[in-house]
Formats: sequence, C-alpha cells, structure tokens
Amino acid sequence: MSNRLQSSIIINIPRTFTTVRKHKHSFAPTPRVWFNSLPIGMEGNDISISMVASEMLVGDRELLDKKIAAIRSTGHQKLQVIADFDRTLTRYSINGQHGSSSHGLLRQENPEFDAKRQQLYEYYHPLEFSPTIPIEEKTRLMEEWWGKTHALLIEGGLTYDAIKQSVANASIAFREGVAELFEFLEERDIPVLIFSAGLADIIEEVLRQKLHRSFKNVKIVSNRMVFDSDGRLVSFKGKTIHSLNKNEHALDMAAPLHDRLGDIDGSTDDNALVKRRTNVLLLGDHIGDLGMSDGLNYDTRISVGFLNDHIEKSLSSYSKAFDVVYLNDAPMWGVVKLVSQLCSAGVD
Repeated sequence: MSNRLQSSIIINIPRTFTTVRKHKHSFAPTPRVWFNSLPIGMEGNDISISMVASEMLVGDRELLDKKIAAIRSTGHQKLQVIADFDRTLTRYSINGQHGSSSHGLLRQENPEFDAKRQQLYEYYHPLEFSPTIPIEEKTRLMEEWWGKTHALLIEGGLTYDAIKQSVANASIAFREGVAELFEFLEERDIPVLIFSAGLADIIEEVLRQKLHRSFKNVKIVSNRMVFDSDGRLVSFKGKTIHSLNKNEHALDMAAPLHDRLGDIDGSTDDNALVKRRTNVLLLGDHIGDLGMSDGLNYDTRISVGFLNDHIEKSLSSYSKAFDVVYLNDAPMWGVVKLVSQLCSAGVD
C-alpha cells in the first residue's frame, strides 16, 4: 500500500442520525468528520443534515487544506462546480439493485429499436475500454457508436412522451443531499455544469420528476434533441458529445436547464463568464471524469470521487486521483459541507 494511502483518513459514520438545525434544542453529542482543519459535525449549521452510513477517504490532507484555503481566499465568485450525472449525482444502488443510467432507462415505443441499440452497446462498449486501441481510432469508434444510436432513436420515432414514461418507470434516484447542494449553489449564483455523454432531455426529465423544480444556475452539457410540433424526435443539436470528449471543450453546446423547465427570465452566467471562474469543484465516479475540466484553465481544482463498487480493488487508484473519495454509494452531505466551507469568508 502506498504511503499516501496509509496516511489517508477513513471515517465511518453511524447509520442513523437525527436531523439537526441551527439553534434547535440540545442533542446528545454527534460524531464529527474532521475535514481539513475544520470539524464537520451537524450542530451549528444552517443546512439541515441527515446522514447515512458512509466512509470518506482523504489521500493527501495537507494538499487538500491548501486547496481549500486557496479557493476560500478568492471568494465563491470564482467557483464553479462540474459534475458527472450517472452514479455521481444519482445513486449507484436502489433497494439492493443497480440503479438505471439516464441513457439505459430509455424505452422506445417500438421494442425492436431498443434491441438494436442494445446490440450496438454489446459491440462498441468493450471497444470503449480496450487498452490496445489507439485513442484516435477509439474516438472514431465512439463517434460511430453515438451516431448510429441517435439514428435509431430518430428512425424509431422516439417521442417526448416516451421519455417521460421511461423516466417514470425507471429505477433512478438522486443521492440524498443533491437538491440541497443545488439550492445552496443557486443562492450564491455558483454555476453547476452537469456533463454527460447521454441525452440532455432525459437528464432534465429526471430532474423534473425526481427533484420537482428547476435551478437557474445549472447547465446540462450533453446531447440535446430537437422535437417537432407533435413531440417526435427529428434531429440532434450541434456536435455529438460522447464518452471521450465529455469536457469543457463541449461547453458551447450546453443549454441552460431552465430552457425546458421554466424560469427563462432568470439570469445565468454565459459560457465566457463560466470559463472565467477558475476555481473548480469536480464531482465524478470514474477516474476518467477528471477530464471534464480539461478545457478549463483553472487555478485550483478540488476533485471528489464516488467509489461505488469494487472498492478494495480501486481504493488505491482513487485515493491518488481524487482529493476526496466517498465510498459505498455515499450521500451528498459531505459535499454540501465542503461547499459551505469553500464559500465561507476568509481563511482560518
């Protein structure tokens, strides 16, 4: 085991907690998670906390301390959040079963086209992770895969009603604390970029059905559909976003979440303003998600990884790649606390 991993902090949080708000009655002492120099407990906070069993690992605490101090010193006006969607914002497991992904949940009215898309998946997915295919060839293959899949969605007559029904029937849910995280960031006009190689319209529908509200500061960087007046898919906007180009180079293809969810008069940072926010909090569940910030000339980046499965096998590599790692399909409360710390004034 590496020295870096040996010095890591792993915190077990008891399974059941009582929600505590600021200035409420006294409670029995609650466990604390020591996150850099500040204790992360549940008393004395403005944000309501309800925590479930989880573990947190910090691979290099001194480096994390420096990054937190650097971001706090420049103010939250320089901060943006970049997040993967599937199994980062959403849960990995639901009722003991793997949760659906935003792309995998889609069911067309004609099951023949679902079967054809599955055949494409079975052919191309192994190629996506092949260690022997050069990146240029792999990029061409991914563009080919996404193009064929999108063509099948159009040919099969996908409708927006089918998307709504697919989401309603899917086993997909957000991690606890995601809504509170978005609300906290929205109140401070901190942009959130959700990057996905899937379909923006499905992600928006998941947000609508599961969180029941819109967030003016959230942008979806993903493949966006064009529907006709009957709600039938006719084309896709812009260039294809696939698994190998899912980063801030694709930002110009993003569209504000509230375009479909309402509140269109609200102000949002345009792409240039977002790119000038040079401090980044990045959330992902794969080491490859670290590439989401490749197109941004950032000053300081704090990366948070969610290691959901194969923990023993992947623990060392995740602890080296991410500043903070949450294990076992952890809730989002630790990230809520981290963001609140980053947005507090000054340096302790």
